[in-house]
Amino acid sequence: MGNKYGYNGAGGGMKGGGGMQNLMKQAQQMQQKLIEAQAELDEKMVEGSASGGLVTVECTCKKELKAIHIKPEAVDPDDVEMLEDLVLAAVNDAYGKAQAEEERIMAPFAAMKGMF
Repeated sequence: MGNKYGYNGAGGGMKGGGGMQNLMKQAQQMQQKLIEAQAELDEKMVEGSASGGLVTVECTCKKELKAIHIKPEAVDPDDVEMLEDLVLAAVNDAYGKAQAEEERIMAPFAAMKGMF
């Protein structure tokens, strides 16, 4: 089986005469699928929020912030610290979701870590 990139993390044996050539071809295919997975992480967006959506943030699964949305009722000039805490909580929520998504997408490649 495997994920949508066709890699299931299992090693394969060499069969027949062209073993090294077949192994190189498989390595190139896995490297291409890894590049595709990393590109997906660059593009895939997650959203984090705090206090029932008073503050929401959007970021990629590579943890690049793309947007911050703050509802007017979250802004109290007399309590700026609360707003700062809400923004921080929303960012941390988004980063946690991004990390989980990255782990899910990259799990099939865990055995290859450091090879490329």
